[in-house]
Amino acid sequence: MNWERLEGHWKRLAGRAQEQWGKLTNDDIAVIASHRDQLTGKVQERYGVARDEAERQVARWEHSAVEAWIPVNERT
Repeated sequence: MNWERLEGHWKRLAGRAQEQWGKLTNDDIAVIASHRDQLTGKVQERYGVARDEAERQVARWEHSAVEAWIPVNERT
């Protein structure tokens, strides 16, 4: 839904992802490199949650990231 918008801002949002999921390392962030499926996999791996739970967490973060950190004129 909003991931395309996040990809263009990944360098800025990577720190926000680390704030949300403190167990993500700098190496994890480099591997993720704005790929949603990689983020989901790393959340699943680092936190020991099921894939569907990791997907829910990433979806919630994705929505809040667009609302809070992407300029309004870039959301459409």
